[in-house]
Amino acid sequence: MTDYRRLRVALLGAGAVGSQVAALLRQHADELADRAGARLELVGIAVRDLDAPRDVELPRELLTTDAESLIVGADIVIELMGGIEPARSYLLQAINSGADVVTANKALLATYGPEIFDAADQVGAEVYYEAAAAGAIPIIRPLRDSLAGDRVQRIMGIVNGTTNYILDRMDTEGAEFLDVLGDAQRLGYAEADPTADVEGYDAAQKAAILASLAFHTTVPLESVHREGITAIDKSMMDAARHAGYVIKLLAVCERLNDESGEAISVRVYPALIDRSHPLASVHGANNAVFVQAEAAGNLMFYGAGAGGVQTASAVLGDVVSAARRHIAGGVGVGESTLANLPIVPVGRVTTRYQITLEVDDQPGVLATVAGTLSEGRVSIATVEQTVVQESNGAPGVARLVIGTHKALEQDLSETVDRLAASGVVERVVSVLRVEGD
Repeated sequence: MTDYRRLRVALLGAGAVGSQVAALLRQHADELADRAGARLELVGIAVRDLDAPRDVELPRELLTTDAESLIVGADIVIELMGGIEPARSYLLQAINSGADVVTANKALLATYGPEIFDAADQVGAEVYYEAAAAGAIPIIRPLRDSLAGDRVQRIMGIVNGTTNYILDRMDTEGAEFLDVLGDAQRLGYAEADPTADVEGYDAAQKAAILASLAFHTTVPLESVHREGITAIDKSMMDAARHAGYVIKLLAVCERLNDESGEAISVRVYPALIDRSHPLASVHGANNAVFVQAEAAGNLMFYGAGAGGVQTASAVLGDVVSAARRHIAGGVGVGESTLANLPIVPVGRVTTRYQITLEVDDQPGVLATVAGTLSEGRVSIATVEQTVVQESNGAPGVARLVIGTHKALEQDLSETVDRLAASGVVERVVSVLRVEGD
């Protein structure tokens, strides 16, 4: 057996991911030592409750409730507790003690990333977070390292497995949102309180992380436009399918150029994707990130977006990288945010739309709707009309599904408001963006 240098590894958290990381560190110790060039010695696991049930049986002597003492003297600290505090304080303590840190904590990085990266820069430490953006999918290193010499133009990602599972079943089975959400909760894909997933908060945190890396700009979480999927129903799915689309919750990070100069947009919302687009074929709870770069062209990263052992794979990859850096020596490589591009509101974004309206079924209504759209600088590409309600000779209600050419979000929003108040529109059923052109 090779006599490797030993590196002390402290693990904070032993939940679904943490317990798998602990098990793999112990089971594959020899292989990991060969790959890292150092023996990774798990010196302890900080937990809130020593007696809590866990997915993997762990040696009792490794468990402790004293995280601060465990951090002292560690070479690498793995944070898998989740949440903001005390995770933030523990990471800063680890960094200030000279340790490299590995985390999968998207909420923490999206909220306090600049503070954590700056602390690491001050002492020459490194922060690794491959598992924070898309589970097992390797996307952080490609953006930070492989594409560092290129210019990323756009990222479109399905980065939340729960919402993809829900929308995929609604599309393929014609199921209703609440029914599928209940199944997702029973299967463990969704929490008892699914708000973070279905309202887009989880995806927005990941979008902030991806955009910061791709565009070398600090992206505060409050700059990410966010919409969830709770308004998506069977009729919207049917209309999307009929038009050749599928609805996905997308994180879109985009470089923009207009008369005011270069800027970026970061947004999360349900959108229509053409069924021929690679993202349309991402099924179940899987994730995928589609990257468009100036020189490299189109790149697709696909795989499991969650799961204990899957996410543990990404965490251990970071641990090996941290170990190699310790052996090689030198200071950590800081995050590049020097581009400092302005982040524009969603109103400045230009895309296509599908607008569904319920209108009075009588002559002149379509002309009125078309005129209102034209006045608002929104050009019609397609129109489909179906009668959804008739009333014994009295005017009934018709449904218009209108596809537009590209329009400015602000113009579209103001125009839809005018349509809603026009007197001929009974109800604005939905407004969905069309992405992936």
